[in-house]
Amino acid sequence: MKNIDTYDFNGKRVLVRVDFNVPLNDKFEITDDTRIRAALPTINRILEGGGMPILMSHLGRPKDAYDERFSLKHIVPRLSELLGREVKFAPDCVGPVAEEMAASLKPGEVLLLENLRFHPEEKKGDEQFAAQLAKLADAYVNDAFGTAHRAHASTTVVAKFFPEDKMFGYLIENELKHMDKVLHNPEHPFTAIMGGAKVSDKILIIENLLERVDNLVIGGGMVYTFVKARGGKIGNSLVEEDKLDLALHLLDKAKEKNVKVILPVDNVIADAFSNDANTRITPVDEIPDGWMGLDVGPETIKQVREVILNSKTILWNGPMGVFEMEKFAEGTKQVALAIAEATEKGAFSLVGGGDSVAAVNKFNLKDKMGYVSTGGGAMMEYMEGKELPGIKAIREG
Repeated sequence: MKNIDTYDFNGKRVLVRVDFNVPLNDKFEITDDTRIRAALPTINRILEGGGMPILMSHLGRPKDAYDERFSLKHIVPRLSELLGREVKFAPDCVGPVAEEMAASLKPGEVLLLENLRFHPEEKKGDEQFAAQLAKLADAYVNDAFGTAHRAHASTTVVAKFFPEDKMFGYLIENELKHMDKVLHNPEHPFTAIMGGAKVSDKILIIENLLERVDNLVIGGGMVYTFVKARGGKIGNSLVEEDKLDLALHLLDKAKEKNVKVILPVDNVIADAFSNDANTRITPVDEIPDGWMGLDVGPETIKQVREVILNSKTILWNGPMGVFEMEKFAEGTKQVALAIAEATEKGAFSLVGGGDSVAAVNKFNLKDKMGYVSTGGGAMMEYMEGKELPGIKAIREG
């Protein structure tokens, strides 16, 4: 497999799949440029090596046709500023104009192609569309971890046109290195913290982790499916009625594997799903009718904190409560602070999944974590033990 550090980019046009799917406001201004910044080391490495990066990405969810709101031209000013050079923009990602612009690039120049998803062939993984993209360049670099679990034309199929000249960018290399460390070489005790609304979303990752972890902390809305399965009273809390048996099965499996499961013992309940609701603290299995659990309580925070501080490897995916509302943010905040403290003391922490990443950013703790993953769905699938099409396409042959 070719490596971005040793590959000779001199004089080569390099097709780079980046993830510039960034949030824009109604004036088409970028409100968070994290994903663009994440791609800079790879783009700069190609430029410094004498190559010419041709960047391709999707943005939003257009309906298979041009849509001003999702045009990547909105990205050009910020990208130019971050790279310290003017970025050229092709009004389409394939066809004569894109081909001409790619062919006339000079070393030191950067070209950004228009949104791949303006073409339905992108998501279909169409081979002819991938061939048109491949025509633009001499080498292919995939650095879009967030879309590595999709077998799209630009993330997977295009790689076959570069059998000798395909590689990962720094972002994907970093993601894989940190996830492999947690999955295959964790230092023990290893604690996984799984939050979020539904057991069904997390089942595969929990099953895979039960083979590896020492402690499993469960938080978020899915707690109440476990509590109800064990006969507790959960009031109006979120529950997956059809997953009660599954919750018990997971608890049995954990016992069999000697994994300590930490379920909340108390919680903050509310009489409405609102920041203005009345709240109180109750045992997790004694929620009165008409009330719902929206965060973990102080006793649970104490227990979870202790487990985290005694861990050497920590994986966090999913919040402890409805952290977007100030009244129900404390559990998630305290878990984030405990992970930051454990990391400072030498533990390795990996945070992934949109909500956990949003929480870490909200509490300004991103720099205190071992590694914060950029790919929500892709990270989940990798942690479930699945082979991601975008990764496989580069690793094979």
